[in-house]
Amino acid sequence: METTENKRSVIVGIFVLLGIIVFVGGIFTLAGQQKRFVKSIELNAVFNDVAGLKSGNNVWFSGVKVGTVKKIDFYGNSQVRIRMSIEEDAQKYIHKNAFAQISSESLIGNRIIVIDGGTPSLPIVESGDIIRVKNAVSTDQMLADLQVNNRNLIDITANLKVISSKIAKGEGALGALVSDSGMALNLQSTMAGLSAASRNINNTAVSLSRFSTKLNTKGGLVDELLTDTVVFGNLRTSVAGIQKFSASASSLAASLDNAGKKLTEKDNPAGLLLNDQQSAESLRKTIINLETSSKKLDENLEALQHNFLLRGFFKKKAKEGK
Repeated sequence: METTENKRSVIVGIFVLLGIIVFVGGIFTLAGQQKRFVKSIELNAVFNDVAGLKSGNNVWFSGVKVGTVKKIDFYGNSQVRIRMSIEEDAQKYIHKNAFAQISSESLIGNRIIVIDGGTPSLPIVESGDIIRVKNAVSTDQMLADLQVNNRNLIDITANLKVISSKIAKGEGALGALVSDSGMALNLQSTMAGLSAASRNINNTAVSLSRFSTKLNTKGGLVDELLTDTVVFGNLRTSVAGIQKFSASASSLAASLDNAGKKLTEKDNPAGLLLNDQQSAESLRKTIINLETSSKKLDENLEALQHNFLLRGFFKKKAKEGK
């Protein structure tokens, strides 16, 4: 009897001991997951909406768990303050302008807080600091936007259905183009004309390029005008000479014009002869009289040569001339 009771006591003791061991192990395991035995600092963040975040949720930094959500309480009028327990080892990576954002471990996983470390040149945070926050898009907002997009997609699909129906019936320009073979041929002809015009433009561009290359050929006239200062100086001298010649020609033309004007006036001999009919007639008669007098003078001289008084004188002159 006593032996049986002793066995039961030993068995009960063993089970109690195993239970205590499991219980202590669970405590250490949970404490290790929650990092209860790790030195930590407290950081705060104030959100407008925590989107289902709970105490005990994880805090991540660069994809690594660095702490947990310690407490959630209301702050101000309608905001929520989150107190986070952060490992001291991660403190040196979190700076004064760091910010926190509520995210999730997966598409439908637990809510977490993700911390961005900020600018490395700024001082690191201290225990009790309130860091900035970045409000994430909530699931409800995403679903609302998705619903709006679905309605827009339905409207677009309906419009496409109407347009395709009109095209099939041959309505509108596109429908006529699809169903009318004549319009299609005209469009094809237009495209051919555009293609030919494009080829002509390309040929013109090639010709201009070749012409430009010839202009830039060393030794050519244009190249010498652009690069040879001696040729340019000679050209400038030639242009100056042409300008002087032009000025002289202009002066000569002006003189001729003045002379022409004087020829039309009667205050000079030439103008009088050209414009006065009586003077011209008198001059003509004078010339006729001079011709008549000249003939008579020739006759008188001929008579004097045959005169016996002067015949010897003329014979003597003739011999001297020979």
